[in-house]
Amino acid sequence: MAAPMSPRRSLRRALIVIDHGSRQEAANRLVVEVAARVRTRRPGEIVEHAHMEMVSPTLEEAVVACREQGAEEIWVLPYFLAPGRHTRETIPKDVARVAARHPDLAFKIAEPLGADEKIVEVLLERAEALSEQ
Repeated sequence: MAAPMSPRRSLRRALIVIDHGSRQEAANRLVVEVAARVRTRRPGEIVEHAHMEMVSPTLEEAVVACREQGAEEIWVLPYFLAPGRHTRETIPKDVARVAARHPDLAFKIAEPLGADEKIVEVLLERAEALSEQ
């Protein structure tokens, strides 16, 4: 008789919402707000934000913050609409560089937001708001 298999332990997951970063503070606050809303909806997960350029926290700083909170697996969520140089090249290279310094952490990168039906819904809601002005 075979020994019973032990249940696979899931890794403690962290989500990092990453944007480009801007000289405009209002633009930088958007990713902070989005990360806060994600954190509210995923209370059991670690959620941080990062900027690729210009301002902190950087991806490295966000990874360190996640690690300090016990993360074992990090999912990087690009806050970009379209696939492009940053989502296809820069973010994967940055994640690989950070992952090399944290070989005990597992990393995954999500696709950009794209033409998701929810984006279409938001656009239509904005159009409807114009008709009410």
